[in-house]
Amino acid sequence: AQRKNMQRHAGRDMWDVDECQSPRMGSVILGVDGGASNTVCVCIPAAMPFADPLPVLSRTVAGCSNHNSVGEERARETLDRVMTQALLKARRRRSNVCAVCLAVAGVNHPIDQQRMLDWLRELFPSHVKLFVENDAVAALASGTMGKLHGCVLIAGTGTIAYGFTGDGREARAAGAGPVLGDWGSGYGIAAQALTAVVRAYDGRGPETVLTNNILDFLGLASPDELIGWTYEDQSWARIADLLPVVVESAEGGDEVANKILHNSVGELASSVKAVVQRLELCGEGDTPILSDCLTENMHNSHESVRYGKHPFPLVMVGRVLEANERWDIGKEVIDCVTKNYPGAYPIHPKVETAVGAALLAWNAIASELDGDLQAVQ
Repeated sequence: AQRKNMQRHAGRDMWDVDECQSPRMGSVILGVDGGASNTVCVCIPAAMPFADPLPVLSRTVAGCSNHNSVGEERARETLDRVMTQALLKARRRRSNVCAVCLAVAGVNHPIDQQRMLDWLRELFPSHVKLFVENDAVAALASGTMGKLHGCVLIAGTGTIAYGFTGDGREARAAGAGPVLGDWGSGYGIAAQALTAVVRAYDGRGPETVLTNNILDFLGLASPDELIGWTYEDQSWARIADLLPVVVESAEGGDEVANKILHNSVGELASSVKAVVQRLELCGEGDTPILSDCLTENMHNSHESVRYGKHPFPLVMVGRVLEANERWDIGKEVIDCVTKNYPGAYPIHPKVETAVGAALLAWNAIASELDGDLQAVQ
């Protein structure tokens, strides 16, 4: 406890240092990705060459910062801590920061954004440029080097599809949380699997190997014990951790698990299609049908009429979309989307979402930085 208090005070002393030095000397940008499972902060140099790999001065990780999950006070404590630690690791002070971009799950309304901006302004000097976005915006930027154009699909603990046009229009689909039906997410897949186990145990549904596989994974003896396990801690990420068990069961040939994953592919693809259609990313005037991949027999469906050949990036982010031994949900989603929109070209980012947040800030102030840094030199 004493060590933690010392670290906390050290961090606070760092935030409260004298700001007499030039704000552009050793300038850095902070990018923060706050998801439902954890929060990541990266610190990059403002005078950043577009090298491969991109230069990252420090990276720190903390817990969940989604205020819908943990409350606003705890979310802010987590964000404060992860930014403080990133600056300490990079040997920088808050006076060295020229821009901060918070990309946080649960920031879905201008009121949410303004509250976070007001809070950030209390932490940073007046010269620091501040940006607050939904985490999906930074996820898109992680695949497009900070440029906001195209569509991103996130499928991790939760799911959301988000899109931007070159003229600044934006649209989203899903991302409303598990209660309102993010069924293509890790949480949604795992929740359906738990439901299938209970239904099979009651005699209301077909037998499934999910029963033994999930019980073995959790160290439980009977489906009866799932009730206590589920409700003792209802965090979304904890439920979503069952995702690998569902995929393994499907790869082993279990029909119930395969049906859950097929349905999830349809849900994820329909979210992307809804965004693409609303923004006309595929080309003006296209009117695609959104349902051809929502059937159980998706693999055997006939080739649909091809709409929307205009190219646009489709950034794919999240563990649900990662390839497994036999079941590649991400590829299935891409195949489903490109039946209607062959112009969609998938991008699997080489950098994480926190770096995408930093790139958003960097692009927003790049011209200003050029002038300031030249003046310092």
